[in-house]
Amino acid sequence: MAVAMLRPQRCPVEQVPIPAIWPSMKIAPPIAMLALVLSFGGAAAVELGPEVINTAPLASIAAERPSKAAPDPDPAIVRLQVLLDRAGSSPGVVDGYYGENVSKAVAGFEEMSGLPSDGRLDPEVIARLETNVPIVESYVISKADATGLVDSIPDDYGEKAKMARLGYTSVAESLSERFHMDIDLLKALNPHSQYAPGETVWVVSPGSPRAGKVKGIEVRKQTGQVLAYAQDGSLLAVYPATIGSEDNPAPSGTHKVKGVARMPVYRYNPKVNFKQGHNSKILTIPKGPNGPVGSVWIDLTEPTYGIHGTPNPELIDKVGSHGCVRLTNWDAEELAGMVKPGVVVKFID
Repeated sequence: MAVAMLRPQRCPVEQVPIPAIWPSMKIAPPIAMLALVLSFGGAAAVELGPEVINTAPLASIAAERPSKAAPDPDPAIVRLQVLLDRAGSSPGVVDGYYGENVSKAVAGFEEMSGLPSDGRLDPEVIARLETNVPIVESYVISKADATGLVDSIPDDYGEKAKMARLGYTSVAESLSERFHMDIDLLKALNPHSQYAPGETVWVVSPGSPRAGKVKGIEVRKQTGQVLAYAQDGSLLAVYPATIGSEDNPAPSGTHKVKGVARMPVYRYNPKVNFKQGHNSKILTIPKGPNGPVGSVWIDLTEPTYGIHGTPNPELIDKVGSHGCVRLTNWDAEELAGMVKPGVVVKFID
């Protein structure tokens, strides 16, 4: 689709979080960062450095996700998340925590591999994922990484509409999105970085985007996943997703992709979809990765619905939406690169 602005979209605003979550990193990013030296399960302190992550054994991870969240990120989980991402089963944000999106990514990888899809990190799954390719690599910050930054992103749509572009608020945020990382993990790996052009930093290497032609898409509401199928019927990619909410459910049935808009301008119309704050007039909100629908919008034939990115990747499948299907920006961009108008999208209740 050649146009950059589509019809009014339904679902950019984040609903009330289901569990307790970290604050958004878009306004006044937290100064506190993860400690470089961490302790896991009462064991001796472990340094969260490149070599530790690159050599962390997957066998050290429990087969099933613990009921209690760990206080600190685990190097082995970082490694697992990156390996799953490379294999085409996205864990969402790479943060080092054994959350639900990790279990779903394991289940997605099992389904892609023809294994029983139970989400357990058993020896067979580990054997298929293991590789000697490094997880953490060095990266030299470029001038482009520091271009187009903005001071902050306001919550209010009226204030957003006054801006020229909804860009990243820092080089760290730009890099965290580029390398699929939680911004706190990036800062933990680079505790002394000023994030200036020419500086070398440590980042995870999620691999190249999936390539191919998608024949069909499944949106599984119960598991919070989007599955993309290739022309031969094989499973090409799996993504964690926010799919509607109780108050604003996603559509049911079968629809089709109508088009794709990258870096879309967002047209807010409270009479068509929802009212944000006290904004009662139609607004045109500028493009940018921190826009209401992120960096890409995959338009569906069902009016006002689409599959799109988000300015808050850390909240995927942790909060509700206004009915659309929300992915991380990088997952939405990957999927957008593999679809074309006419691709069938099935919503599975």
